Amino acid sequence: MRRKTRFVCVSDTHAYTPSEAGFKLPAGDVLIHAGDLTNHGSMAELRKTMDWISAADFEVKIVICGNHDITLDADFYARHGSKFHGQHLEDPRKCIELVTEASFPSIVFLRHESALVRLRRPNGPNTVFKVFGSPYSQSPGTWAYGYDSSEAAELWGRIPLDTDIVVTHTPPHSHCDRHGTTAESVGCKALREALSNVRPMLAVCGHVHESRGYERVKWSPSSIPSLLVSNTHDRPSQITQGFLPPWGSRKQSLVDLTGKKSSKLDNDGFFAEQVATSLGALFQSTQNVILAPLPDLSLGWTQNTEADRSDSESALSCLKRGEHDDENGLHSHRRETCIINAAIMATSWPYRGGKKFNTPIVVDLELPAWKE
Repeated sequence: MRRKTRFVCVSDTHAYTPSEAGFKLPAGDVLIHAGDLTNHGSMAELRKTMDWISAADFEVKIVICGNHDITLDADFYARHGSKFHGQHLEDPRKCIELVTEASFPSIVFLRHESALVRLRRPNGPNTVFKVFGSPYSQSPGTWAYGYDSSEAAELWGRIPLDTDIVVTHTPPHSHCDRHGTTAESVGCKALREALSNVRPMLAVCGHVHESRGYERVKWSPSSIPSLLVSNTHDRPSQITQGFLPPWGSRKQSLVDLTGKKSSKLDNDGFFAEQVATSLGALFQSTQNVILAPLPDLSLGWTQNTEADRSDSESALSCLKRGEHDDENGLHSHRRETCIINAAIMATSWPYRGGKKFNTPIVVDLELPAWKE
């Protein structure tokens, strides 16, 4: 059984609260924040942001950080903190504790890792999904969570193949990633290639403020996940540009993927169905979230046993040899991904013409209901 689940997506709030940005958070089941919680990662900025996220009426809030949240990248801050905060340095340990502390039980804070999420509210959809979240991005200048292009394929190759929702700060290359001043695509090519392999239902990002919006990507038929073979290249895909109400409109920015108001997403999750039925026993009765490490059902690894590890390694070996039978496999069930850039800040520094703010993007998605 599948039920509509409503996601409210934001990113790049840069220490502004919804009221300061001129909008009210729409109602929904899950809130997603795709990074840049702050301007420069100060404790005051983090506390302000986490307070409004914690108070927001959503059963689960999925949060990652971004390149501006410098104190949450402890290694980066140890090297470059004085550039931002002079002699008045913050304590990264305390900043990290602030966003991960138990007083925010509804918040799932992800640092290049996965979580299995089960919604349990009595009047909610009672659905289940697997999410991967990562703060990494590439930016000109000195910023947190950066990476070299030589590291990109390995970095994004860690997204499990059975992921239903991917949340990254950076957009993928050529999707919702055009910089406002040059109209150049500045997203990550390796992330785009990873998404073409994983084919999640939803990919939420931010970072490039001027490219707020969404696209629906129909992936090309292909039987071999290209990150697992040599000589990879971009594969053609069919892109449908989404249309949202213009800036300043009072209408809700709604993306319907259920087939009610627009065509249904050509992606049935597949592995989420297996999670709903096979892994329900992993949850304790009062538990909403299980963090990584999680089994990757796409490789046949359902329990942490020697036999299952053998099955997983065998499946991975077949993929590398190009023997993946896709007729009844991953890609036959996951043909389309909706990519969302949910940037709230509408312009980039130095904010020529003044600071402007977008409204959240609301996404309706059908997910499998979990079973005891």
